[in-house]
Amino acid sequence: MHFPELYTSPLISSIILRRVSISYILKIISELREMVCKDKALLALVFLLGIMTNTEHSNPFVTHNSVTHSTLGTMIFDGKLCFTNLEHAAKDFGNIYHLIPSAILYPKSVSDISSIIKGIFDMGLTSDLTVSARGRGHSLQGQAQTHQGVVINMMSLREPEMRFHVGKHETYVDVSAGELWINILHESLKRGLTPKSWTDYLHLTVGGTLSNAGISGQAFKHGPQINNVYQLNVVTGRGEVVTCSKEQNSDLFHAVLGGLGQFGVIAEARIALEPAPKMGKWIRALYTDFTQFTNDQEHLISSPGSFDYVEGFVIINRTGLLNNWRSSFNPRDPVQANTFTSEGKILYCLEVAKYFDPEEINHIDEEIDTLLSELNYIKSTLFQSEVSYIDFLDRVHMSEMKLREKGLWDVPHPWLNLLVPSSSINEFAKEVFGNIVKDTSNGPILIYPVNKSRWIKGTSLITPEEDVFYLVGFLSSAAPYSKGKDGLEHILLQNNKILNYCKKPRLGIKQYLPHYSTQQEWKSHFATHWDVFSRRKLIYDPLAILAPGQRIFQRLGTTVKTMKK
Repeated sequence: MHFPELYTSPLISSIILRRVSISYILKIISELREMVCKDKALLALVFLLGIMTNTEHSNPFVTHNSVTHSTLGTMIFDGKLCFTNLEHAAKDFGNIYHLIPSAILYPKSVSDISSIIKGIFDMGLTSDLTVSARGRGHSLQGQAQTHQGVVINMMSLREPEMRFHVGKHETYVDVSAGELWINILHESLKRGLTPKSWTDYLHLTVGGTLSNAGISGQAFKHGPQINNVYQLNVVTGRGEVVTCSKEQNSDLFHAVLGGLGQFGVIAEARIALEPAPKMGKWIRALYTDFTQFTNDQEHLISSPGSFDYVEGFVIINRTGLLNNWRSSFNPRDPVQANTFTSEGKILYCLEVAKYFDPEEINHIDEEIDTLLSELNYIKSTLFQSEVSYIDFLDRVHMSEMKLREKGLWDVPHPWLNLLVPSSSINEFAKEVFGNIVKDTSNGPILIYPVNKSRWIKGTSLITPEEDVFYLVGFLSSAAPYSKGKDGLEHILLQNNKILNYCKKPRLGIKQYLPHYSTQQEWKSHFATHWDVFSRRKLIYDPLAILAPGQRIFQRLGTTVKTMKK
């Protein structure tokens, strides 16, 4: 018997439909002992005792609105709980799912978050309210939404203010989980410091990226963002505020990192820092041979003294590609660059960066030339640019501003992110780039390798079994109301074709920022890690109050509802 089956077990149903005595609970536990091993039975007892809170209520079920207004509405917060103007919390970057909550909490303190969750937990099964933490709303498929539940607007949480510590062994900054990474970068640079690992887009909250992983082109060197955290303050699904780290409450620490919001709301984080460079050499080059492209990428992530950032992307049938680059890059050989044509081709772009300080300028070009001499790119397609460190890291925001000006930012984004083992990447590319995806006009396709041998173990993040695997991101934007190839329906159909291909077990492919509709699909995703994941759920969020938008565990008495735009 798997832990999540307790949520729908007839034994549990018999409890929630009647008042129970301690003797009845003991009878249930006795029956459970025959179905599960001893330690699981004890966890079941923890679960049962958790859900039996406040069984003295004469009416076991009450409506969302009456619970929200009559009970939560009387609570006192440092911030505020709002029951109107809720529509914005039903929208995210994906712009596909739209679930209206009953209330939004704008917390001013961690105790606000604790109070709202504990208040709902103490209602036990007399309520089916759920809670979702929302940062910038950059989820893709409603993961930070909750139907008729409570959304916590994490960007309202401004405590603690950033506190920097520079020590012999550890240099870090303590931040609110609602803080944006771009703000952390600005404040860190004032002190000559920087976080070690990034996402490609910096206008995201700390809590949001740590709940997933935070992977980008620096991950091969420093691991994802969840690798670069010393300590967390977490509010569990019971409303308890817990400080955790590798040394203290380590199970919760590892559970929450990459935990998809299932075990607690990250309230504060201690982020590792290092000395910051001032400049960066930003370089692009093209390949027509996929094997040479991936061999060179894997060579770079395993070489000492390599670039500081390694990514890449796929380009299918694009016109005037190199001319478009000239607005930001300079060709190494302008004459040869003019002779290259990209029309009708599948091309693979290597994108790398090397950071440096101005006083290193005399030898940085030599280091870069040495690294490039070992690669097999098309020589006429080498382009490079010299930019400030902050401009390089915040490069995607510049694209965002241009899209906003054209009204093309707030459109559906049916993104699909996959983690593909190195041993499967050539077969994957042949099928997907050769037969399924016919062009890249709907958005970029990222592709780059990481090496997880340097990553911390025991987190909730699920990756392929191999040490080296590729992040492949199909970052499509759909034209509103279009029924053509740039429309949402067509892109979702294409995504489904890719996913159906990826179901072949021998490929070993996993979703990143995963989205599934059934618990069986989630079990397949977690595979041998499912029992640990579900055990942690029963310990830290036994009523399944948190993050219902992930659709992993269903709150007792609730029905998952979705609405597509």
